[in-house]
Amino acid sequence: MSTARNSKQITLRGSAEIVVEFFEYCLNSILFQRGLYPPEDFRPVKKYGLAMMVAINESLNAYLRQVLTQVGEWITANAITKLVMVISSKDTREVVERWQFNILLERDPRTEPAHHSSVPLEPKSEKVIQAEIAAIMRQITASASFLPLLDDPCTFNILAYTDKNAEVPATWAESDARLITRNAEQVKLRSFSTSVHRVEGLVAYRLGE
Repeated sequence: MSTARNSKQITLRGSAEIVVEFFEYCLNSILFQRGLYPPEDFRPVKKYGLAMMVAINESLNAYLRQVLTQVGEWITANAITKLVMVISSKDTREVVERWQFNILLERDPRTEPAHHSSVPLEPKSEKVIQAEIAAIMRQITASASFLPLLDDPCTFNILAYTDKNAEVPATWAESDARLITRNAEQVKLRSFSTSVHRVEGLVAYRLGE
């Protein structure tokens, strides 16, 4: 993916591409770390200064590409507020983990210079953005230390919280929030900002009986 990352200010589309790229590696990392697919379905790559795992499973990659292409369009249109990965039991469909990422528009380059301050915003460097993202990725990797083991076979779904007027393709279906209904705990993740968008994450999980 190419973005306007090294220009004076990050554009709205450039920021959306950074956020979508984050989700691509983030979702892959969660799927690998939580063992939803076998290890041989992934390969190592270097990203954000870290060794990351990305899927080589063709059907999984096709699904993620379809999801993230649409998410990118919604982010650019400012029509999405949350992206959620729900992990649930294949047998009971009970939700056991819920990875939620809030997508906040910090400033809209299309309406500048509509700043509350007369001081112009300093452009944020790619190095700083990637360091913030790397901190989140490290948290995801470290999550195995506190998340309960997924003993039963599990599956996942991706939910998008969109504006009521957003254009929604036929491939997306209406869903409830798929919340954890009992013994729920949650851990807040670090956030990152492109100076246009801020992404804030948390993981909710079901404790054992």
